[in-house]
Amino acid sequence: MGEKIPFELREDEIVFEAVRAQGPGGQNVNKVANAVHLRFDIRASRLPEAIKARLLARRDQRVSGEGVIVIKAQQHRSLEKNRAEALARLHALVAAAATLPRARRPTRPTLASQRRRVESKLRRGQVKALRGRVTD
Repeated sequence: MGEKIPFELREDEIVFEAVRAQGPGGQNVNKVANAVHLRFDIRASRLPEAIKARLLARRDQRVSGEGVIVIKAQQHRSLEKNRAEALARLHALVAAAATLPRARRPTRPTLASQRRRVESKLRRGQVKALRGRVTD
């Protein structure tokens, strides 16, 4: 992997909201709000500008048009476990944006790969040439 930009997620920039979970769960699912919506405003955060730009440019459905990351965690039956999972998923998302891709060093194609390419083009041309009209 490439170089990593150091970052820190501040607790005061993250908003947690308890909501009711979806799916089966018996009577408890209708009474207890144990799923978590995590909201993190990228533009208002204190993240480095490079990470902010990479997060905003990312084609991710969790990033809204206003630049807010919304993560819903409802895997566990405990509110605290869902909160910890949402926080871990946010950290993983930001860490992925903080890892810069390694720069590609251009290489020259090998002689064998060039020959294989030309041979495949010749074969394809012969197949197409045989598609013409049949004459006696």
